[in-house]
Amino acid sequence: MARDDGAVAELAMDLMAVSVMKKVQASRSWILFDPSGESRILDVDKHWIMHRFRIHARDIRIIDPLLSYPSTILVREKAIVLNLEHIKAIITADEVMLRDPLDDNVVPVVEELRRRLPVKSNSDHAQVEGRENRSGSHDAEPVEEDVSPFEFRSLEVALEAICSYLDARTTELENAAYPALDELTSQISSRNLDRVRRLKSSMTRLTARVQKVKDELEQLLEDDEDIADLYLSRKLDASSPCSSVIGSKISRAGKASAATFHGSGDDVEELEMILEAYYMQIDGTLNKLNSLREYIDDTEDYINIQLDNHRNQLIQLELFLSAGTCSLTLYSLAAGIFGMNIPYSWNDHHGYVFKWVVIVSGVLSVALFATVMAYARFRGLIGT
Repeated sequence: MARDDGAVAELAMDLMAVSVMKKVQASRSWILFDPSGESRILDVDKHWIMHRFRIHARDIRIIDPLLSYPSTILVREKAIVLNLEHIKAIITADEVMLRDPLDDNVVPVVEELRRRLPVKSNSDHAQVEGRENRSGSHDAEPVEEDVSPFEFRSLEVALEAICSYLDARTTELENAAYPALDELTSQISSRNLDRVRRLKSSMTRLTARVQKVKDELEQLLEDDEDIADLYLSRKLDASSPCSSVIGSKISRAGKASAATFHGSGDDVEELEMILEAYYMQIDGTLNKLNSLREYIDDTEDYINIQLDNHRNQLIQLELFLSAGTCSLTLYSLAAGIFGMNIPYSWNDHHGYVFKWVVIVSGVLSVALFATVMAYARFRGLIGT
């Protein structure tokens, strides 16, 4: 028996070890892209990442899948650290590392990076146009050469992916919520109420996620220096001449590089336009969620009005029943009094008095009921 218990315990420990190993392996899986779009899968730890990209451990912590952090865009001296829902990446001037490349939500991002990162040369365009001309096809649209810096293209892919992902989740929620709300409006039931409650909870969580991404983009757009810091290639070029001169040349080169870095706003205009475009897209997604929230609030108000109306109808019915019960009680009281075994002198001489007792009691009961109803109608307790 002891052997069996020991075997079970050992098996349980082995299963726990395997589970931990799987989590560690999943958390250490990365894909690294170079400017040509070539990629390779890496299995590295945080110390390797810290040494390669010159970032702190607290920056790596926000992209740890075992920890829960909201969407964040961190700009460091030589890298941009992204934590946008399932997209966890580190972008430099010539490399981009993406975590969990085999995840179903990350695979489209990997494919888009492979497509967007390489820059086609003019000879490549000429070859493409030559093939099109030889094939006799003149309907193909001209291909625009993307000469944006590497980090711009990488950041744009990540922002496009996360905005599209959140917009798709919003569309799915809308397709499920609006029919459920209409069904609840037509028929108030426990099943429909529970369904709407779950959809409202999902909407609240999704709204918070979308709002966080919007806040990160808004924070970048509000400060020109933050946008300039995203231009890693320019910072890399500016640091090169400063390190190659000495004496008075260092001062002049530093001034020239500083003027180059902060002088012209046109240099970062492209990045600002990219951020503004995706800010507008995420703002549109948030407006959809706000419209859905307003529709839910209107539906709740309508349901509350219906419930109040039903409650008022029940109160009116209770008033009718109470007034009728009181009137019948008066009639029963008269019948009970005259039903007692008590001798009455007029019973021997006026046998027809019985019918008058019945008639008068009935008239008084009806009059009492009518009086109560008239008073309730006068006070507005029941509908006219």
